[in-house]
Amino acid sequence: MAGALDLDDLVGRARDGQPRAVARLLSLVEDAHPRVAEIARALTPHTGRARVIGLTGPPGVGKSTSTSALLTALRAEGKRVGVLAIDPSSPFSGGALLGDRIRMTEHATDPGVFIRSMATRGHLGGLSWATPQAVRVLDAAGFDVVLIETVGVGQSEVDVVKLADTTVVLLAPGMGDGIQAAKAGVLEIADVFVVNKADREGADATVHDLKQMISLARREIRGASWRQPIVRTVAAKGEGIDEVVDALAAHHDWLVEHDELARRRVARARDEVEAIAVRRLRAELADLRGGGRLAGVAERVVAREIDPFAAADELIADLRE
Repeated sequence: MAGALDLDDLVGRARDGQPRAVARLLSLVEDAHPRVAEIARALTPHTGRARVIGLTGPPGVGKSTSTSALLTALRAEGKRVGVLAIDPSSPFSGGALLGDRIRMTEHATDPGVFIRSMATRGHLGGLSWATPQAVRVLDAAGFDVVLIETVGVGQSEVDVVKLADTTVVLLAPGMGDGIQAAKAGVLEIADVFVVNKADREGADATVHDLKQMISLARREIRGASWRQPIVRTVAAKGEGIDEVVDALAAHHDWLVEHDELARRRVARARDEVEAIAVRRLRAELADLRGGGRLAGVAERVVAREIDPFAAADELIADLRE
């Protein structure tokens, strides 16, 4: 029962770093618990310190391997790291299909690491709808860095840029990724490019294509701008990962220096508030549908008694009453 949940105790234990309490909070927000708003209210005063880093890219570029290698490097610096690995949903249970995160098992016993798989549950854009709240949980629990690894759905997974302070786009040679990058618009969302599997043939060509696209894009930019570095890695061997960490640190410094970090976080909050408001409005609209109000105005539209815009105005008026 919702009333049996002791939020103060749960939040307190999560802030003390107790993994079970963190896991419980994540489950509550992912399942849209009736008290999720209270959870957010309790957590918010303790947030704002974690660096949020998104990792995205086409399937097969080694996102999980790169995330694991990045985890190792960040832990070597003494940072506590939380990982949200977004996976496709099971059509049967709704859970994460790749929930075992096999490539990250080496970190399973590290008390400074928390790894959570989250199902998309039909949400497009490479993230789960609950990801913003999950980030809030890990931030409040005292993690220095939160890594978000997207689902790898292809050209549509750009939502991560709305949630991350720094977005890393991974590509790999021999996969046509240069062309795919241009199609996906990743020049706009990438803060750091990583060409993984750089020991393979075609790595030089991939780097060359990226440099050309970055140069062309910069001709349209005015004012202070960040020039996206291109880092070569072989994540499976740990090669180039220190350079990625350096690039992330340099980007964070640039964000602070140019007041971009604050701007991005305001934009993140704006998007989150809008998403919550839209979700609640849809719930209210569903109530009208259940009462037959939506069907009634739809029938009047078909009968040409009113137009769709007037019908929408009537529904909005009903919501405002």
